[in-house]
Amino acid sequence: MNAPKTTEAKTAIIVAGPTCSGKSALALDLARTFGGTVINADSMQVYRDLHILTARPDAADEAAVPHRLYGVLDAAVPGSVAWWRSEALREMDEAWAEERMPILCGGTGMYLRALTDGLVEVPDPGDVARTEARGLAEEIGPEALY
Repeated sequence: MNAPKTTEAKTAIIVAGPTCSGKSALALDLARTFGGTVINADSMQVYRDLHILTARPDAADEAAVPHRLYGVLDAAVPGSVAWWRSEALREMDEAWAEERMPILCGGTGMYLRALTDGLVEVPDPGDVARTEARGLAEEIGPEALY
């Protein structure tokens, strides 16, 4: 009988908390200390058009250590927790492959919960369902639809 296959545990750091609590500064310090890659876990900082409004790390901080998933979407493109989770897991794998510590930083609890607890697989309803729902909302009003 073959011995069970063992897998090496992978470690990451999560820096979470309320707005303006110093998460980005702490993540930067941790990245310098542990050779890390800072991975955005803030739902608004993924948008490139909201740099100032979201207190995203500045160019000097982003140049000091690798930063990922900051400013990667145009504000006209809808993001989702499923999209972010997939991208965050990919970025974590890249950091580990580069022997860097993934440091997830942000205040979007739903993103972090999706990362740690996973998501239920929900199929995309498609354009037909979206068009039907928009038409119904227009016909009966959003209050009645909700």
